[in-house]
Amino acid sequence: MKRLLAGSGALALVLLAPPCISSRAQILAQAPTGAAKSQAPFTYDVSREVTIAGKVSSVLAKPSTGMIMGSHLLIVTSNGLVDASLGRFGLRGDGAPSVTAGQRVKVTGVMRTIKDKPVLWTRIVKVDGQSYTIRNQHGFPLSAQSRKRTNPKIAGGAL
Repeated sequence: MKRLLAGSGALALVLLAPPCISSRAQILAQAPTGAAKSQAPFTYDVSREVTIAGKVSSVLAKPSTGMIMGSHLLIVTSNGLVDASLGRFGLRGDGAPSVTAGQRVKVTGVMRTIKDKPVLWTRIVKVDGQSYTIRNQHGFPLSAQSRKRTNPKIAGGAL
C-alpha cells in the first residue's frame, strides 16, 4: 500500500509540473529583453562611459562604511564630490596608479547607483600624464598579473 501511494505521489508531481513550467516559460518569454539588463547592478556598458577631471581629496585603499568593496578615489569636480571605485586590485601591485590627495586626475568609467549612492565604476585612471587601465572593456577588474601581460613596460620588456 505504501509503495502504491509513493508511486501515485510521484505521478501527481509529474502531471502538475508541466503546466507550472510552461506558464513560467511564457512569463519569461513575455518579459521585455531590456528588463534583465537593467536589474544587473554590475553590468558595464562602454557606450555609457564618462570622463571626469578633478582633484583627489582622498585615496582609500579600503572602503569606508557603506561603500562597495575595493579601493576608492574621492575626487572633487566642478559638479561636486565623486566616488570613483577602483575595485579590489586598483591600487595593488605592479602597474597600479600611485595617487595621492591633491593630485589632479582624469577618470573614465560608468556611473552606477550602488547601495543607493552614485559611484563611478572606474575603467581608466590618468594621472601625471600616465594612463592606468583598472578594468577591461567588459568591466572586469585587472589584477597586477593581468596588467603585466597587457603592458610590456610593466613587465620590463621593450615596446
